[in-house]
Amino acid sequence: MLASHRGSFYSSLSSAAAAPVLPHNAMLDVEFAELSDPGRVREHNEDFLGHVLPASPAEARSHGWLFTLADGVGGQERGEVASRTAVESLLGGFRRAAAGEALSATLPRLLQDANLRVYETGTATGLGGAAMATTLVACALRYDRAVIGHVGDSRCYLVRHRTATLLTRDHTVVNDQVRMGLISAEEAAQAETRHVLTRSLGTNLFVNADIKEHQVIPGDVLVLCCDGLYGSVLAADIAALAGDGAELENAARGLVDLANQRDGGDNISVQLIRVRSVERVGMYRGRPYKLR
Repeated sequence: MLASHRGSFYSSLSSAAAAPVLPHNAMLDVEFAELSDPGRVREHNEDFLGHVLPASPAEARSHGWLFTLADGVGGQERGEVASRTAVESLLGGFRRAAAGEALSATLPRLLQDANLRVYETGTATGLGGAAMATTLVACALRYDRAVIGHVGDSRCYLVRHRTATLLTRDHTVVNDQVRMGLISAEEAAQAETRHVLTRSLGTNLFVNADIKEHQVIPGDVLVLCCDGLYGSVLAADIAALAGDGAELENAARGLVDLANQRDGGDNISVQLIRVRSVERVGMYRGRPYKLR
């Protein structure tokens, strides 16, 4: 299923004495496209995507945007339940979050809540928490900041100036071994354990999520994807297809088609979020103030 959206909120000046502000500089302006495909082998799609869009300029400033992607683990439809449960929990929590709360505080709490929901769902169905789990990556945007939270090996890339930079760190056995210098990146790419996770939502009662904040600028494209995509599509391919002002719907379809051509052995999901303009702010004691 392919979905796309362009959303813009502009604020008007109410005072004749106020300094003139161009519309596209008044508010964060975002457009996005998302696509999920079962691949060429799997009968079920255990990935699940979701987003929350602000309904007004006030919500754009008080809550912002949220995009999230989950890749279920477990097979026999358990992964489908886990990924959907995690995403729906995250989206619902974001909508109910206190107005103005820092995204860097909101996202860790919501990821823990989602973990508990998946764990309890697995326990309630008699499968046990560890039998139903999911990876998850989320991107929350407000003003000129993107807060990225993730658990597992679903990724977020930043495409800027024709280069795709990985913003997340895979929570896998081989990635930990590479970081410790035990094996090389080339050995990790071929290792049989390259898909074995060290963290996932729903495996345990509590989870340690990675949270990072990044400043974004107009033209940036944030790319959320599962291993079914990046396992066969290189960062250079992502930059080539999603950068340089590419039509996001075409870019999403192109990335999924490329992953299917090269492999297609797993579900393939991607979200592309382009930042069209930002509202530059500074922070003082946790509260934003506008920069001129």
